[in-house]
Amino acid sequence: MTGSSQPWRAALAAFFLLSAPWAHAAAPPGKDGGAGRAARAERDDATYRQLEVFARVLSYVENNYVESPDRQKLMYGAIQGMLETLDPHTVFLPPDVYREMKIDTSGEWGGLGIEIARKGERIVVVAPIDDTPAARAGIKAGDELVGIDGERTEGMDVGRALQKMRGPAGGRVLLTIMREGFSAPREIAIIRDHIRIVSVEGALHGGIGHVKVKNFQDRTDLDLRKELDRLRGLNGGRELRGLVLDLRNNPGGLLNEAVAVSDRFLPGNLPIVSTRGRDGRGATVERSKDRDTEKDYPVVVLVNAGSASASEIVAGALQDHGRAAILGTPTFGKGSVQTVIELEDGSGLKLTIARYYTPKGRSIQERGITPDFLVPDAPGGKVPRDVVREKDLQRHFRAEPVASAEPAAPEPKGLPENLAPWDVTAKLEDHPLKVALDYLHGLASAPAPARAAGR
Repeated sequence: MTGSSQPWRAALAAFFLLSAPWAHAAAPPGKDGGAGRAARAERDDATYRQLEVFARVLSYVENNYVESPDRQKLMYGAIQGMLETLDPHTVFLPPDVYREMKIDTSGEWGGLGIEIARKGERIVVVAPIDDTPAARAGIKAGDELVGIDGERTEGMDVGRALQKMRGPAGGRVLLTIMREGFSAPREIAIIRDHIRIVSVEGALHGGIGHVKVKNFQDRTDLDLRKELDRLRGLNGGRELRGLVLDLRNNPGGLLNEAVAVSDRFLPGNLPIVSTRGRDGRGATVERSKDRDTEKDYPVVVLVNAGSASASEIVAGALQDHGRAAILGTPTFGKGSVQTVIELEDGSGLKLTIARYYTPKGRSIQERGITPDFLVPDAPGGKVPRDVVREKDLQRHFRAEPVASAEPAAPEPKGLPENLAPWDVTAKLEDHPLKVALDYLHGLASAPAPARAAGR
């Protein structure tokens, strides 16, 4: 380096070197001899040489770039560049983006209400959140965001795209949208609003409940319990004849809330989800508890390509234990677990630390949850092929090879056989919901042996 190099540059390299996990990790007993230690030392030396190159480039930029660079931008850019070699769910969150992410889990912020992801160099819509400005403006899953307020999004970081769309209620955001069937991109002006996600909403249809869970945030399970009690009250205090648990376009959220919602429908001491980190490290199994369990009425879980992550955990748990029939279209296929680490300057690191598996050991990464009954959005329609799923995201984890002991996903059937005209649902325009309600009505009307649970 040049003579003007400052001591903090050397300290930076030392910090990276000493804070790396391999700098402190002890070798597993009996698995590392002299050859293993030598190989590890060689890797450490190679990493140190690479850090020297990084420090040298930083020095050249600071001392010789045509304009005085912003040090924080340089460092944040270096971190972001490093993480962009990993999976799309591992991201660096600058302080302002990290603050907004913490607000997300509380269920209220100023913005449009769009879940987005990177697909190659493009920003695409995973799903518009129900009853938000984006949904009301007609934004659809699979739409490509070509531009935001006149700025092209090609190569744009997801965090920056979110930052541009969020802000005080009443502000105008101009989205440039490209969609299959469009001859050219179209501009849609949307006014920001207070996005208050009431994560659970319900309705009663002839004694059968329909509960929409929009995402998994703080208190989602508590809100679900209150909504189920409210529906029982509307039903004259009687137990529900069945329940449609609607997870369509639910992008996920907090793992502990997904576990709690699954637990609500399962008897005690059943596995709900297991997680395994690198080389099987940190393996955990979340199990149901024998309290506050709902009665054994029949349940249908509605899913689609916008059902991701925590939604897939719930659908997979109830499917594996035979507690619910899964109806709709294949889910998104995100089978990884992230932890969020708050850093000293108020920024955050969202880091993928494990894969998760259904109770029977199925990995849903790339594959998603396959419904028991394949039901498109419209009668006689087809499952859309242009919707973005995990397998379409750049740098996503590949699905693990199917182990011989891993059960195969169920083969999806067409429409259930017990469907019959029902005046309660005759005017419903939501085709998958109509099919789910008609299916549950048929089960509830059948003799008791036909309603036996599949556990």
